[in-house]
Amino acid sequence: MSIQEILNYRFLGNNVTAYLWCAGILLFGYAFKTLLSRLLSKLVFRFIRKRTEGVAEHQFQALLIQPLSIVIFLITAYFAFQVLDYPVRSSEIGRNEPWPKVLLFRLFQMAVIWGIGWVWLRIIDFLVLVFQRRSENSTSRISNQLVPFAKDLLKVLVLTITFLVMLSKVFGVNVTALIGGLGIGGLAVAFAAKESLENLIASFTIFLDRPFAVGDLVDVGGVTGTVEKVGFRSTRLRTAEKSYVTVPNKSMIDKPLDNLSLRTARRVNFTLALSHATTSQQLHRIVQDGKRAIEENPLVTKEVQIQFSALTPAAKEVTVQYFVETTNYEEYLQVKEELNYRLIEAVEQAGGTFASTGTTIVQVNGLPA
Repeated sequence: MSIQEILNYRFLGNNVTAYLWCAGILLFGYAFKTLLSRLLSKLVFRFIRKRTEGVAEHQFQALLIQPLSIVIFLITAYFAFQVLDYPVRSSEIGRNEPWPKVLLFRLFQMAVIWGIGWVWLRIIDFLVLVFQRRSENSTSRISNQLVPFAKDLLKVLVLTITFLVMLSKVFGVNVTALIGGLGIGGLAVAFAAKESLENLIASFTIFLDRPFAVGDLVDVGGVTGTVEKVGFRSTRLRTAEKSYVTVPNKSMIDKPLDNLSLRTARRVNFTLALSHATTSQQLHRIVQDGKRAIEENPLVTKEVQIQFSALTPAAKEVTVQYFVETTNYEEYLQVKEELNYRLIEAVEQAGGTFASTGTTIVQVNGLPA
Protein backbone atom coordinates (compact mmCIF):
# COMPACT_ATOMS: atom_id res chain seq x y z
CA MET A 1 0.00 0.00 0.00
CA SER A 2 1.18 3.51 -0.82
CA ILE A 3 1.47 6.26 1.77
CA GLN A 4 -1.57 8.00 0.29
CA GLU A 5 -3.61 4.84 0.63
CA ILE A 6 -2.49 4.47 4.26
CA LEU A 7 -3.43 8.07 4.99
CA ASN A 8 -6.82 7.60 3.38
CA TYR A 9 -7.51 4.33 5.19
CA ARG A 10 -10.63 4.70 7.32
CA PHE A 11 -11.58 3.04 10.57
CA LEU A 12 -14.02 4.02 13.32
CA GLY A 13 -15.45 6.65 11.00
CA ASN A 14 -12.21 8.64 10.38
CA ASN A 15 -9.19 8.25 8.14
CA VAL A 16 -5.56 8.04 9.30
CA THR A 17 -4.91 11.66 8.29
CA ALA A 18 -7.58 12.89 10.73
CA TYR A 19 -6.09 10.80 13.52
CA LEU A 20 -2.61 12.17 12.78
CA TRP A 21 -3.94 15.73 12.90
CA CYS A 22 -5.63 14.95 16.21
CA ALA A 23 -2.43 13.47 17.66
CA GLY A 24 -0.35 16.38 16.35
CA ILE A 25 -2.61 19.00 17.95
CA LEU A 26 -2.60 17.07 21.24
CA LEU A 27 1.21 16.83 21.21
CA PHE A 28 1.50 20.52 20.38
CA GLY A 29 -0.83 21.46 23.24
CA TYR A 30 0.97 19.20 25.72
CA ALA A 31 4.45 20.32 24.68
CA PHE A 32 3.77 24.06 24.62
CA LYS A 33 1.07 24.47 27.28
CA THR A 34 3.56 25.68 29.90
CA LEU A 35 5.32 28.00 27.44
CA LEU A 36 2.05 29.46 26.21
CA SER A 37 0.75 29.97 29.74
CA ARG A 38 4.03 31.68 30.68
CA LEU A 39 3.81 34.01 27.67
CA LEU A 40 0.16 34.78 28.38
CA SER A 41 0.82 35.55 32.06
CA LYS A 42 3.82 37.72 31.07
CA LEU A 43 1.59 39.68 28.66
CA VAL A 44 -1.09 40.20 31.29
CA PHE A 45 1.50 41.29 33.87
CA ARG A 46 2.75 44.05 31.56
CA PHE A 47 -0.67 45.71 31.72
CA ILE A 48 -0.87 45.59 35.52
CA ARG A 49 2.79 46.14 36.40
CA LYS A 50 2.21 49.69 37.69
CA ARG A 51 -0.39 48.51 40.21
CA THR A 52 1.40 45.48 41.63
CA GLU A 53 2.98 47.31 44.62
CA GLY A 54 6.31 45.50 44.51
CA VAL A 55 4.97 42.01 43.69
CA ALA A 56 7.45 40.40 41.29
CA GLU A 57 6.53 38.99 37.91
CA HIS A 58 7.70 35.49 38.86
CA GLN A 59 5.22 35.48 41.73
CA PHE A 60 2.40 36.32 39.33
CA GLN A 61 3.51 33.59 36.94
CA ALA A 62 3.89 31.03 39.71
CA LEU A 63 0.22 31.52 40.57
CA LEU A 64 -1.17 31.40 37.02
CA ILE A 65 1.05 29.01 35.05
CA GLN A 66 -0.48 25.77 36.36
CA PRO A 67 -4.20 26.61 35.91
CA LEU A 68 -3.55 28.40 32.59
CA SER A 69 -1.58 25.45 31.23
CA ILE A 70 -4.45 23.10 32.07
CA VAL A 71 -7.01 25.38 30.36
CA ILE A 72 -4.77 25.73 27.29
CA PHE A 73 -4.31 21.97 27.03
CA LEU A 74 -8.06 21.40 27.36
CA ILE A 75 -8.69 23.91 24.56
CA THR A 76 -6.15 22.22 22.29
CA ALA A 77 -7.71 18.85 23.17
CA TYR A 78 -11.10 20.22 22.12
CA PHE A 79 -9.76 21.36 18.73
CA ALA A 80 -7.92 18.06 18.35
CA PHE A 81 -11.05 15.99 18.79
CA GLN A 82 -13.04 18.41 16.65
CA VAL A 83 -11.00 17.06 13.75
CA LEU A 84 -12.57 13.69 14.49
CA ASP A 85 -15.93 15.18 15.35
CA TYR A 86 -15.35 13.84 18.84
CA PRO A 87 -16.59 14.75 21.33
CA VAL A 88 -19.75 15.86 19.57
CA ARG A 89 -20.57 19.53 19.33
CA SER A 90 -23.06 20.85 21.85
CA SER A 91 -25.53 21.68 19.08
CA GLU A 92 -25.48 18.06 17.92
CA ILE A 93 -26.03 16.42 21.26
CA GLY A 94 -29.46 14.84 21.34
CA ARG A 95 -31.30 11.93 22.81
CA ASN A 96 -30.14 9.62 20.04
CA GLU A 97 -26.44 10.25 20.64
CA PRO A 98 -24.47 7.40 22.25
CA TRP A 99 -24.09 7.97 25.98
CA PRO A 100 -20.24 7.60 25.99
CA LYS A 101 -19.96 10.63 23.68
CA VAL A 102 -22.35 12.67 25.77
CA LEU A 103 -20.60 11.67 29.01
CA LEU A 104 -17.12 12.56 27.72
CA PHE A 105 -18.32 15.89 26.35
CA ARG A 106 -19.96 16.73 29.69
CA LEU A 107 -16.76 15.86 31.53
CA PHE A 108 -14.80 18.04 29.11
CA GLN A 109 -17.14 20.99 29.75
CA MET A 110 -16.84 20.52 33.52
CA ALA A 111 -13.04 20.45 33.28
CA VAL A 112 -12.92 23.67 31.22
CA ILE A 113 -15.31 25.53 33.54
CA TRP A 114 -13.40 24.37 36.61
CA GLY A 115 -10.09 25.36 34.98
CA ILE A 116 -11.37 28.89 34.32
CA GLY A 117 -12.66 29.09 37.89
CA TRP A 118 -9.23 27.97 39.11
CA VAL A 119 -7.62 30.80 37.12
CA TRP A 120 -9.90 33.31 38.86
CA LEU A 121 -9.04 31.83 42.26
CA ARG A 122 -5.35 32.34 41.53
CA ILE A 123 -6.03 35.92 40.39
CA ILE A 124 -7.68 36.52 43.76
CA ASP A 125 -4.57 35.15 45.48
CA PHE A 126 -2.47 37.60 43.47
CA LEU A 127 -4.72 40.54 44.37
CA VAL A 128 -4.50 39.57 48.04
CA LEU A 129 -0.71 39.51 47.74
CA VAL A 130 -0.76 43.03 46.26
CA PHE A 131 -3.00 44.39 49.03
CA GLN A 132 -0.81 42.73 51.66
CA ARG A 133 2.19 44.61 50.24
CA ARG A 134 0.19 47.83 50.45
CA SER A 135 -0.87 47.15 54.02
CA GLU A 136 2.77 46.72 55.05
CA ASN A 137 3.31 50.39 54.20
CA SER A 138 0.11 51.49 55.92
CA THR A 139 -0.23 52.47 59.56
CA SER A 140 -3.81 51.17 59.72
CA ARG A 141 -4.16 47.58 60.92
CA ILE A 142 -7.67 47.22 59.53
CA SER A 143 -6.16 46.05 56.21
CA ASN A 144 -4.65 43.02 57.95
CA GLN A 145 -8.15 42.12 59.07
CA LEU A 146 -10.03 43.01 55.89
CA VAL A 147 -7.75 41.37 53.30
CA PRO A 148 -8.10 37.74 54.54
CA PHE A 149 -11.85 38.20 54.97
CA ALA A 150 -12.23 39.65 51.45
CA LYS A 151 -10.12 36.79 50.10
CA ASP A 152 -12.43 34.16 51.59
CA LEU A 153 -15.53 36.07 50.47
CA LEU A 154 -14.34 36.42 46.86
CA LYS A 155 -13.30 32.78 46.67
CA VAL A 156 -16.71 31.64 47.91
CA LEU A 157 -18.30 33.92 45.30
CA VAL A 158 -16.13 32.50 42.47
CA LEU A 159 -16.82 28.90 43.53
CA THR A 160 -20.55 29.62 43.67
CA ILE A 161 -20.56 31.19 40.20
CA THR A 162 -18.48 28.31 38.84
CA PHE A 163 -20.93 25.80 40.26
CA LEU A 164 -23.94 27.65 38.83
CA VAL A 165 -22.32 27.96 35.39
CA MET A 166 -21.55 24.25 35.49
CA LEU A 167 -25.19 23.45 36.31
CA SER A 168 -26.38 25.68 33.48
CA LYS A 169 -23.94 24.78 30.69
CA VAL A 170 -23.24 21.14 31.47
CA PHE A 171 -26.51 19.84 32.89
CA GLY A 172 -28.89 22.35 31.29
CA VAL A 173 -30.39 23.47 34.60
CA ASN A 174 -32.40 26.69 34.57
CA VAL A 175 -30.36 28.58 37.17
CA THR A 176 -32.81 31.50 37.33
CA ALA A 177 -35.71 29.19 38.14
CA LEU A 178 -33.52 27.29 40.61
CA ILE A 179 -32.63 30.47 42.50
CA GLY A 180 -36.28 31.52 42.49
CA GLY A 181 -37.33 28.13 43.84
CA LEU A 182 -34.83 28.46 46.66
CA GLY A 183 -36.80 31.47 47.91
CA ILE A 184 -39.37 29.14 49.46
CA GLY A 185 -37.05 26.40 50.58
CA GLY A 186 -34.54 29.01 51.68
CA LEU A 187 -36.66 29.80 54.72
CA ALA A 188 -36.21 26.26 56.02
CA VAL A 189 -32.51 26.33 55.19
CA ALA A 190 -32.10 29.71 56.88
CA PHE A 191 -33.83 28.44 60.00
CA ALA A 192 -31.61 25.34 60.07
CA ALA A 193 -28.51 27.46 59.58
CA LYS A 194 -29.59 30.17 62.00
CA GLU A 195 -26.37 30.13 64.02
CA SER A 196 -24.18 30.24 60.93
CA LEU A 197 -26.15 33.16 59.48
CA GLU A 198 -25.94 35.07 62.76
CA ASN A 199 -22.17 34.60 62.83
CA LEU A 200 -21.90 35.69 59.18
CA ILE A 201 -23.88 38.87 59.86
CA ALA A 202 -21.76 39.45 62.97
CA SER A 203 -18.61 39.29 60.83
CA PHE A 204 -19.89 42.19 58.72
CA THR A 205 -20.78 44.07 61.92
CA ILE A 206 -17.20 43.64 63.12
CA PHE A 207 -15.84 45.20 59.94
CA LEU A 208 -18.30 48.09 60.02
CA ASP A 209 -18.05 48.89 63.74
CA ARG A 210 -14.33 48.00 64.06
CA PRO A 211 -14.26 47.17 67.78
CA PHE A 212 -10.87 45.51 67.22
CA ALA A 213 -8.37 44.71 64.49
CA VAL A 214 -6.01 41.85 63.75
CA GLY A 215 -3.14 42.05 66.23
CA ASP A 216 -5.20 43.56 69.06
CA LEU A 217 -5.20 41.98 72.50
CA VAL A 218 -8.83 41.49 73.55
CA ASP A 219 -10.75 39.96 76.43
CA VAL A 220 -14.19 38.58 75.61
CA GLY A 221 -16.29 36.02 77.44
CA GLY A 222 -13.47 35.21 79.85
CA VAL A 223 -11.01 34.52 77.01
CA THR A 224 -7.98 36.77 76.58
CA GLY A 225 -5.89 36.56 73.45
CA THR A 226 -4.44 38.28 70.39
CA VAL A 227 -6.70 38.44 67.33
CA GLU A 228 -5.09 36.48 64.49
CA LYS A 229 -7.95 36.18 61.98
CA VAL A 230 -11.58 37.17 61.52
CA GLY A 231 -13.44 34.64 59.39
CA PHE A 232 -17.00 34.19 58.15
CA ARG A 233 -18.12 32.27 61.23
CA SER A 234 -15.54 32.82 63.93
CA THR A 235 -12.59 34.85 65.19
CA ARG A 236 -9.30 33.15 66.07
CA LEU A 237 -7.47 34.24 69.22
CA ARG A 238 -3.95 33.28 70.33
CA THR A 239 -3.83 33.18 74.13
CA ALA A 240 -0.89 33.82 76.43
CA GLU A 241 -0.53 30.03 76.78
CA LYS A 242 -0.06 29.93 72.96
CA SER A 243 -3.29 27.99 72.54
CA TYR A 244 -5.61 28.71 69.60
CA VAL A 245 -9.13 29.66 70.69
CA THR A 246 -11.99 29.96 68.19
CA VAL A 247 -14.75 32.34 69.30
CA PRO A 248 -18.01 32.64 67.29
CA ASN A 249 -18.38 36.09 65.75
CA LYS A 250 -21.78 36.46 67.42
CA SER A 251 -20.08 36.21 70.82
CA MET A 252 -17.53 38.83 69.78
CA ILE A 253 -20.27 41.47 69.39
CA ASP A 254 -22.90 40.24 71.89
CA LYS A 255 -20.64 39.90 74.92
CA PRO A 256 -18.73 42.76 76.59
CA LEU A 257 -15.39 43.06 74.79
CA ASP A 258 -12.38 44.73 76.36
CA ASN A 259 -9.83 45.80 73.75
CA LEU A 260 -6.73 45.78 75.90
CA SER A 261 -4.57 47.14 73.07
CA LEU A 262 -6.47 50.45 73.14
CA ARG A 263 -5.50 51.16 76.74
CA THR A 264 -3.31 54.23 77.13
CA ALA A 265 -1.72 52.77 80.25
CA ARG A 266 -1.58 49.60 82.35
CA ARG A 267 -2.53 49.66 86.01
CA VAL A 268 -0.46 48.22 88.85
CA ASN A 269 -2.32 47.63 92.09
CA PHE A 270 -1.18 45.62 95.12
CA THR A 271 -0.75 45.80 98.89
CA LEU A 272 2.42 45.88 100.97
CA ALA A 273 1.92 43.94 104.22
CA LEU A 274 4.33 45.29 106.84
CA SER A 275 4.84 43.76 110.26
CA HIS A 276 3.46 45.39 113.39
CA ALA A 277 7.05 45.93 114.52
CA THR A 278 7.33 48.64 111.84
CA THR A 279 7.00 51.98 113.65
CA SER A 280 4.88 54.90 112.48
CA GLN A 281 8.03 56.90 111.69
CA GLN A 282 9.35 54.07 109.56
CA LEU A 283 5.95 53.73 107.90
CA HIS A 284 5.92 57.44 106.98
CA ARG A 285 9.37 57.15 105.47
CA ILE A 286 8.44 54.02 103.50
CA VAL A 287 5.37 55.74 102.04
CA GLN A 288 7.30 58.90 101.12
CA ASP A 289 10.35 57.13 99.67
CA GLY A 290 8.19 54.62 97.82
CA LYS A 291 6.04 57.33 96.23
CA ARG A 292 9.12 59.29 95.21
CA ALA A 293 10.70 56.20 93.62
CA ILE A 294 7.57 55.46 91.62
CA GLU A 295 7.12 59.06 90.44
CA GLU A 296 10.72 59.21 89.21
CA ASN A 297 10.07 56.55 86.59
CA PRO A 298 9.44 58.29 83.22
CA LEU A 299 6.80 55.76 82.14
CA VAL A 300 4.62 56.21 85.24
CA THR A 301 1.74 58.69 85.05
CA LYS A 302 1.01 61.33 87.69
CA GLU A 303 -1.78 59.28 89.30
CA VAL A 304 0.44 57.60 91.92
CA GLN A 305 -1.21 56.41 95.12
CA ILE A 306 0.70 54.84 98.00
CA GLN A 307 -1.05 55.10 101.37
CA PHE A 308 -1.28 53.41 104.74
CA SER A 309 -4.72 51.92 104.10
CA ALA A 310 -5.46 49.32 106.81
CA LEU A 311 -4.44 48.04 110.20
CA THR A 312 -5.21 44.33 110.56
CA PRO A 313 -4.29 41.74 113.21
CA ALA A 314 -1.74 40.31 110.79
CA ALA A 315 -0.08 43.41 109.35
CA LYS A 316 0.01 47.11 108.62
CA GLU A 317 -1.14 47.36 105.01
CA VAL A 318 0.05 49.95 102.50
CA THR A 319 -1.88 50.15 99.23
CA VAL A 320 0.16 50.85 96.10
CA GLN A 321 -1.41 51.90 92.80
CA TYR A 322 0.06 53.52 89.71
CA PHE A 323 -0.26 53.43 85.92
CA VAL A 324 2.48 52.52 83.46
CA GLU A 325 2.09 54.51 80.25
CA THR A 326 2.74 51.74 77.73
CA THR A 327 0.76 49.19 75.71
CA ASN A 328 3.75 46.86 75.43
CA TYR A 329 3.37 44.01 77.90
CA GLU A 330 7.10 43.28 78.16
CA GLU A 331 7.88 46.91 78.90
CA TYR A 332 5.11 46.96 81.49
CA LEU A 333 6.63 43.96 83.29
CA GLN A 334 10.08 45.54 83.28
CA VAL A 335 8.81 48.77 84.85
CA LYS A 336 6.82 46.82 87.43
CA GLU A 337 9.84 44.69 88.35
CA GLU A 338 12.11 47.73 88.68
CA LEU A 339 9.66 49.55 90.97
CA ASN A 340 9.13 46.43 93.08
CA TYR A 341 12.85 46.41 93.79
CA ARG A 342 12.72 50.13 94.62
CA LEU A 343 9.89 49.54 97.11
CA ILE A 344 11.78 46.71 98.80
CA GLU A 345 14.82 49.00 99.09
CA ALA A 346 12.60 51.71 100.61
CA VAL A 347 11.33 49.28 103.24
CA GLU A 348 14.85 48.03 104.02
CA GLN A 349 16.38 51.53 104.21
CA ALA A 350 13.63 52.66 106.59
CA GLY A 351 14.29 49.63 108.81
CA GLY A 352 10.85 48.14 108.28
CA THR A 353 10.01 44.48 107.77
CA PHE A 354 7.34 42.60 105.88
CA ALA A 355 4.68 40.65 107.76
CA SER A 356 5.11 36.91 108.00
CA THR A 357 2.22 34.48 108.19
CA GLY A 358 3.93 31.95 110.43
CA THR A 359 6.09 33.97 112.78
CA THR A 360 6.05 37.31 114.53
CA ILE A 361 9.06 39.55 114.02
CA VAL A 362 9.90 41.90 116.86
CA GLN A 363 12.31 44.75 116.33
CA VAL A 364 14.33 46.53 118.96
CA ASN A 365 15.70 49.96 117.97
CA GLY A 366 15.09 49.16 114.31
CA LEU A 367 17.00 45.86 114.44
CA PRO A 368 15.38 42.43 114.44
CA ALA A 369 15.59 40.67 117.76
